[in-house]
Amino acid sequence: MISFKQVVFLCSAVLALATATNVEQCPDRSIEGLSESVQLSPCKRSPCLLRKGTNQHITVHFTPDQDISVVKNHVTAEVFGVPLPFVGVDGNSICDKITTEDGEKASCPLKAGTKYIYKDSFPVLNFYPSISVKVHWALTEGKNELMCFEIPVKIN
Repeated sequence: MISFKQVVFLCSAVLALATATNVEQCPDRSIEGLSESVQLSPCKRSPCLLRKGTNQHITVHFTPDQDISVVKNHVTAEVFGVPLPFVGVDGNSICDKITTEDGEKASCPLKAGTKYIYKDSFPVLNFYPSISVKVHWALTEGKNELMCFEIPVKIN
């Protein structure tokens, strides 16, 4: 099983006005510096406000401790105790959205020990219900969850 035993996250400085997003550890996981390493914008405080019909932006800094062949998002929102896929984001490959820390385009496979930056944007679709939920966001290789975080959001 592939793991991120020594995931090293770096502080994100993507937008001049952006600050680190207050993300939470996933159950039974502990990643040092997680909140400083994940940027969801615009999101100034918890819960993050996701406005329908807009785009949300995410940046994650990470260093894998093993070579990784293909990385995909696994993003769900827990609605009434049921994890539902975050349509438009869940299951998407991130391989074409990765750079090295010095800004060079990177792609899968990812090399162990190399510092990467994943940047993406995703739509907050109009058919999403107006609701407060906890979003579970993981980077996965196959069925293996490489890293994850959770964030309270309010969709309206």
